[in-house]
Amino acid sequence: MIFKYGVIGHPIAHSRSPDIHLHFAKQENVELSYEKILSPLDGFAHTAQQFFHQGGLGVNITVPFKHEAFLLADTLTERAQAAQSVNTLKKMPDGTLLGDTTDGEGIICDIQDNLNFSITQKHVLILGAGGAVASIIEPLLLQRPASLVIVNRTLNKAQDLANRFAHWGAIKATSYDDLPKHKEAFDLVINGTSSSLHEEQLPLPNDLFGSTSMAYDMFYGSKPTSFLVWAQQHGAQYLADGLGMLIEQAAASYYLWQGFMPNTQNVITQLRAHLAQEN
Repeated sequence: MIFKYGVIGHPIAHSRSPDIHLHFAKQENVELSYEKILSPLDGFAHTAQQFFHQGGLGVNITVPFKHEAFLLADTLTERAQAAQSVNTLKKMPDGTLLGDTTDGEGIICDIQDNLNFSITQKHVLILGAGGAVASIIEPLLLQRPASLVIVNRTLNKAQDLANRFAHWGAIKATSYDDLPKHKEAFDLVINGTSSSLHEEQLPLPNDLFGSTSMAYDMFYGSKPTSFLVWAQQHGAQYLADGLGMLIEQAAASYYLWQGFMPNTQNVITQLRAHLAQEN
């Protein structure tokens, strides 16, 4: 039997998900197909339903369809319901669709297990307030940081997220203008904006980082992102991009589908080497 999976997005040509999931399938010694599916911006539901109708068992969802996938799912995991975002759909035996988000699990596993950086009792700053950020807030708060601050150009969006997740832990919202008033340096700064994609510079204070701080960009590339370059110039001790998060969230999706948890370390190493060759 060939297990049929895929990833839906717009654009989608850049996706490395097929390579990642085929690596996972080799570990389990199963036959698996995994295709990139370009959906029209106004046609996600039809695209997803057609894929499942043609024998698909599960699909990953990337930008800009994660909220639409949340609306399409028949049932939701608790973390997907909290995030109001879905990056993984699974066809259940009765034909209904289960929606989950594995982004938060991916980033926590990457930071704490792969990078050996504990989040507990740390002061955490998240840049941005979009869907990607919403997916990681609950998992971050479950690690019991000393504080979690969301900063966004539109303060209302950050405040909405802070209000939604307030019962999970110490969280507040702020604007970039008010960020310099924060009394303590941050131990962990996560860039969840698209600034690195466009090589934009965010209006951040120069004293953002403490002496043992980590800068983490949810984006990745063949060279350090613009945010990580800036962070290194302004005192960040540890730098990491989102490649590990990408692979760890994919592993969590694979486990949801197949009941098999892949080993991610060799996949991270191989994909990092491929990126270096592209530079």
